[in-house]
Amino acid sequence: MVDVETRTEPQPPTRDPVTRSAALWATVVAVPVAILAGLLIFSQLTPGDAGDGAAPAPSATRPAAVPGTPVQMAAPALAGRAKQVCLAVTSQLPAQVRDLAPRKVSAGPEQNAAYGEPPITVACGVPQPRMCKSLTESGSGCVPMDTELMNMNRVCWYADQQPAATTFTTMDREVPVRVTVPKQYAQAAQWANEFSDAVVQTDKSITQGVPSGCV
Repeated sequence: MVDVETRTEPQPPTRDPVTRSAALWATVVAVPVAILAGLLIFSQLTPGDAGDGAAPAPSATRPAAVPGTPVQMAAPALAGRAKQVCLAVTSQLPAQVRDLAPRKVSAGPEQNAAYGEPPITVACGVPQPRMCKSLTESGSGCVPMDTELMNMNRVCWYADQQPAATTFTTMDREVPVRVTVPKQYAQAAQWANEFSDAVVQTDKSITQGVPSGCV
């Protein structure tokens, strides 16, 4: 007679309901925490973040507020021809110079104009600058002989730099025009050149008595 041994199949371990419930709650808590951590890391890597090595965003610059008061300017009496030319010059001036709005002037709107704050001014019919007669002449307000004149858009300008502003006066026009650019404006010559086209269109060029630096 053969003895047959009956083998009992192994049974899976009994799960503790308390342990199972705790594991489920740990999973529920861990998933949102992982999502929040991922979002935090992503936000730190986005291009909009100004972290180390990120170039700062350019800040917008606004022109200074323009006062309602007129810009004080002299308006000397002009002869018939000069009056006609200056009226033509001012009629062709730009309505706005870059972001500078036009300003009212205290006198002579037919020969004067202003823009922005501090004001860049345009005066037509000013005295013609005189060239010095020698390199040593000084104190008379004449233009030094060794001054480098500026030819911009077919207009010859003399730039006189002063502490508060630089004045640019035409040297080759029938009626002289002067542009005053306060020191607050960088690259003053480029601002003065904004008016060259109006001068060319309305104020005839001359050749007699013009300095050699204008040719």
